[in-house]
Amino acid sequence: MARKKNSGVDPRYLDKERASLVRKHRKSVFFNKRELAAIDEYCKLFGVRSRSALIRQATMEHVLKELDENHPTLF
Repeated sequence: MARKKNSGVDPRYLDKERASLVRKHRKSVFFNKRELAAIDEYCKLFGVRSRSALIRQATMEHVLKELDENHPTLF
């Protein structure tokens, strides 16, 4: 009988954490033919299966980088 490893973390906390990561908000993006062809070529070349994950990751990396570089300062 396999025993489940106890991580020592409250299961209710883990459930709450998982629930906070559920994506509920939809945004639409339009691409022209050349942009879509570039995305398709990239996915084909690098074996990307989920274009939405690729676009989400690229967008969030850019957003977080800009926020980090342009954070408000007091002086």
